[in-house]
Amino acid sequence: MDDRFERLGLTRRLLKGLVTDPVSNYLPAEWLKGLLRYGKSEMAAANWADPGGWRSMVISYEGNPAQIADKILVHGGTLSMALRNRLRLASRLLTGLINTAEPPVHVLCLGAGPGSIILRAMAAADVPCEATMVDLNGDAFEYGRDLARRYNLSDRVRYIQGDVRDVGKMLDSPPSLVKMIGICEYLQDEQIVEIAVRLAEAMPPGAPIVMNNITLRHGSDRFCRRVLGLHMRHRSVEQLTALAGMAGFGRFSVHDEPLGVYSVIVGHRLEA
Repeated sequence: MDDRFERLGLTRRLLKGLVTDPVSNYLPAEWLKGLLRYGKSEMAAANWADPGGWRSMVISYEGNPAQIADKILVHGGTLSMALRNRLRLASRLLTGLINTAEPPVHVLCLGAGPGSIILRAMAAADVPCEATMVDLNGDAFEYGRDLARRYNLSDRVRYIQGDVRDVGKMLDSPPSLVKMIGICEYLQDEQIVEIAVRLAEAMPPGAPIVMNNITLRHGSDRFCRRVLGLHMRHRSVEQLTALAGMAGFGRFSVHDEPLGVYSVIVGHRLEA
């Protein structure tokens, strides 16, 4: 994947605002679903089977779908472009945190899926690092292990199927840092606080946590909900950091991807 961020030029912004978003958001949902079925959209099928799941994420990340319908969704959709920007931004930030962490470095990834972001970060890091990937759905692990082999990182990662709220039972040692990219937008406020409390109990003071919010600037929320069955919780940076702050996290820094859809937030476990 190209490391350069994706942006929308003036012409594409006008087309999006005047044509693409109104059509996708307000045409009857059954018409749009029928078009996607007729076009054999793998992206739509993945979301219908598992809304926001790892398969649809990989299709967006890889950016080379075979079907015309998916080419439109992946290359013309602001949300898919922003997802790739988030991948680039989060992996760069994680690489920097790995490089500055006290060895031995151990990253805990919650809602990890196959671990695309952290594997990319580990491969770019200057110091060795191990990662524990936790996800409620183990379907992504085979793909993740294959991806780890491609990065020559097979001996540094382990995959655990389980509830992220049970994180304390899964660790042999405290994590150097925690990654929660792509999970908070599918959780209720109280779930985020509960997970953050469990993490605070497991993390040493000063350890970083990396998470993200999502805003409505992608412009396709009605399409996502009505057509793809994708119900995301849009929060401001202030709302998300307030939830993490309830569990003892602070010293937040905010990093926006260029389309303004996602902010990647780095916080730290505060002293008790």
